[in-house]
Amino acid sequence: MAELPDVRTGRHCTFVLHAHLVFVTKYRHKVFADRHLARLEEVMQAVCADFECELTEFNGDGEHVHLLVNFPPKVTLSKLVNSLKGVSSRRMRQEFPDLAGHYYQANKLWSASYFAGTVGGPPLTALQQYIEQQNRPG
Repeated sequence: MAELPDVRTGRHCTFVLHAHLVFVTKYRHKVFADRHLARLEEVMQAVCADFECELTEFNGDGEHVHLLVNFPPKVTLSKLVNSLKGVSSRRMRQEFPDLAGHYYQANKLWSASYFAGTVGGPPLTALQQYIEQQNRPG
């Protein structure tokens, strides 16, 4: 069987899992310049590697970032997000003292909320139709 792109294997499973994550800065303050985004990407790649995930795409603007993450089924997205936001906030505060003015008393870079959506594969309607058409034994 020819290998499919992006298909990964674990000990007992074969999977293709991608999540689109969006993180917004606290109070939506425009704090990032290109140098900040470049460093954020490096930090987030390292965190993903610790979770055996792959940061497939990364980009953002002054007040938010988008990540496309390829992750294994054993990873809990909420734990990955917590680590991505926590580590990046801490590193950015240490490496870019100029950002400290945007942290205010909250001492946080990111808003507590985030967006997470799964992506890839066939459209939901096509998958529903495929499952409906399976031959159930009589």
